[in-house]
Amino acid sequence: MLNVSIVLYHPIVPQVTRLCEELLQAKCVRKVFLIDNSPMKSEEFDNLDRKISYQWQQGQNLGYGRGHNIAIRESVYYNTPFHLVINADVWIKAADLDVLHQFITLHAAVGSLMPKIVYPNGELQYLCKLLPTPAILVGRRFLPQWLMRRCNERYELRFTGYDKPMNVPYLSGCFMLLRTEAVLKARLFDERYFMYPEDMDLTRTIHRDYLTLYYPAITVVHDHARESYHSWQMTRVHIINMCRYFNKWGWLFDKERRLMNRLTLQYLSEANSPT
Repeated sequence: MLNVSIVLYHPIVPQVTRLCEELLQAKCVRKVFLIDNSPMKSEEFDNLDRKISYQWQQGQNLGYGRGHNIAIRESVYYNTPFHLVINADVWIKAADLDVLHQFITLHAAVGSLMPKIVYPNGELQYLCKLLPTPAILVGRRFLPQWLMRRCNERYELRFTGYDKPMNVPYLSGCFMLLRTEAVLKARLFDERYFMYPEDMDLTRTIHRDYLTLYYPAITVVHDHARESYHSWQMTRVHIINMCRYFNKWGWLFDKERRLMNRLTLQYLSEANSPT
């Protein structure tokens, strides 16, 4: 069984309702938590299925990781073996979620699982990444794309083709199927981040002891807006939280980053070399 958490902020109610209805059709889902950080409560969520817990945070915006931690702690308390962190703008079929649940249940070494993720038009989203250096992030944000093309292709592991399972140190937080014991060992999301690098932080911590696996047999749709690329306010939030990340792990000298990236590239290069 698994619990699901969705952190909301000014939610599109029909989108959330549709996703919840689909999630509840999955045989593996025990409960869905809606953690609403919006200034105003959404009255439309008052009469929901008993398996949905709507929790408005009294107008306080807790941030992404802290919001999900509310629900993850319930999974820990009730010994629910798996927990799905999912964005409201992600769409997955109930039957596909059951397949992912069965896969992670049968593979005890997997601590975090992410399927193939595409845009609504079917275009692949490159969400399997190496752990970034400050230079990579600055370049991706502020330099011309043509200048960063080769760095981006390596950073996003595009040479793999994204057509086979791969164990990588950084998976996107838009869809994280987590083994509860693994996320508990990692001490949940680090609540010092308001948003953005908490998925990177959690994945690399779980990656120390478990596989953090990309599994392309299942595909989900993510209507990703990349808000921080269109808003200076969100860009500021992104920069502040990335500074917190590098203060924690190291700016220029991060031995674990260097080791994880080297081993990832080595194993993926071997896996993709001609035989």
